[in-house]
Amino acid sequence: MSHRILVVDDEADITALVAYHLAKAGYRVSTAANGTDALRSAREERPDVVVLDLMLPGVSGLDVLAELRRRPESRDVGVILLTARRDEPDRIKGLTLGADDYLTKPFSPDELVLRVQALLRRLTAPAVAGGSMLVVGPMVIDRSATRVTVDGKEVVLTASEFKLLVTLVERRGRVQSRAQLLQAALDGQPDIQTRTIDMHIVRLRTKLGEVGKLIETVRGFGYRFIGTDPGVKAK
Repeated sequence: MSHRILVVDDEADITALVAYHLAKAGYRVSTAANGTDALRSAREERPDVVVLDLMLPGVSGLDVLAELRRRPESRDVGVILLTARRDEPDRIKGLTLGADDYLTKPFSPDELVLRVQALLRRLTAPAVAGGSMLVVGPMVIDRSATRVTVDGKEVVLTASEFKLLVTLVERRGRVQSRAQLLQAALDGQPDIQTRTIDMHIVRLRTKLGEVGKLIETVRGFGYRFIGTDPGVKAK
C-alpha cells in the first residue's frame, strides 16, 4: 500500500498542483485548507508525511506542527514546511518545533516530490546492522526500536533527530562537517541549507539535557560527539 500524504495549504491552486504531482508519483493524497481540518485529518487518516504551509487562517501552521508533535499518534509523522522566502524566523521556529524539512515558495512540485521521497526513506530506514544498543553514560539508544532513554526516561525524537544522534554517537570523537551530517542523517540533498543541521543540533541538545553537552561545536566546521570509550559501548 502506498504512503499517505496530507497537503495543508489555504491556496487552492497550490494544493491542487502539489496533490496532482504527489498522486502522479504514486502516493495517496488528502488535503486540508486550514489548521483545524489538518489536525482532524491527521488524527483520522494517520498520514506518513504532512506537507504544511505556515501561513494558514485561524490555527497557524506552527500551531499545527506543535500539536502534531504533542500528540502520541502523530509525533513521528514526517513534516515538510512550505514557507515564504522572507520568513526566516518562521523557518527556524518550525525546525525548532520538530519539522523535518522545508521548502520556500515558489517551489518546484518535482522538487517537493523528491523531498517527500527522501523523508520517507529516512522514516522507513531499516535498523542499523550489528548491535542494536548504544550506551552513553545515562543515555541508551535502541537502534532496532528507534528509541532513546536518558536515566530511564524516554526522550521523544523525530526520525531526523534520531538518525543524526546515532550518526554522531557511532562516529564519536571524529569531527563531522555539516555536509557529512546532511549526507549521513538527512539523505544529503545538496540544496538543504546547513542551518537545518544547526537547528536539529539545538533541538537534540535541549531534549537530551546534560547528555546534550557531549555534542561539541567545532567552530567553522561542524560537530563532534565527545563521549569516548569506554563511556560509549555497543550491545
